[in-house]
Amino acid sequence: MDFEITRDVRNEVLSRREVSFTLTFDGPTPSRKSIQEKLAALQNKDVNLVVLDLERTRFGKMELLGRARIYDDEETKKSTEREYLLKRGEPKAESEA
Repeated sequence: MDFEITRDVRNEVLSRREVSFTLTFDGPTPSRKSIQEKLAALQNKDVNLVVLDLERTRFGKMELLGRARIYDDEETKKSTEREYLLKRGEPKAESEA
């Protein structure tokens, strides 16, 4: 997986960085969790502070275009982000039979 950050803007009002990136990969499309972990490692931030907003693969190419927001703290993230995006980044609970 090779990351190329195409846009990196600091939003002081919302205490976050807004990042657009291009991800080149081999094989199947990487999971949201693996993209989130790789982006957090590249930016030296905690995985829980990264929210993936948009992912689009390009037909016929091993390339993914995406946007993410990297928050300064957990409290700001919870007060700003939409609920469904926060749930999307969490691991699924195991259902009991």
